[in-house]
Amino acid sequence: MGNSTSFTTALSDTDTANQIQETISDNCVVIFSKTTCSYCNMAKKLFEDMNVNYTAVELDTYENGSQFQNILHRMTGGRTVPRIFINGNFVGGATDTQRLHREGKLLPLVHQCKVQRARKLEQPCSLP
Repeated sequence: MGNSTSFTTALSDTDTANQIQETISDNCVVIFSKTTCSYCNMAKKLFEDMNVNYTAVELDTYENGSQFQNILHRMTGGRTVPRIFINGNFVGGATDTQRLHREGKLLPLVHQCKVQRARKLEQPCSLP
């Protein structure tokens, strides 16, 4: 259900921030995670149980994972994982995401992203 991406080359902070932003922009749901984190596994299971595809970026499998975590800290105000983004927006960690699900707000956020992406694909191309 989830996809894992790998970043293993040394990057500048700017390159790392750009890579993070590109990953967030290219995917409806992104979970910055660690493989041994129970909260991360809980969040991934929530999306799996809803049959929602997500991209997991497993920070503990990257040689520059702490750099990613530092950039995420600057972006979101927290270093803990998971750091979950839906439709380009930071929604919080595992408990925040579970709360959104209980309130019936999580799936609409995911669907909104899918609808927006479908509309972009339907737009005709303009040729000169």
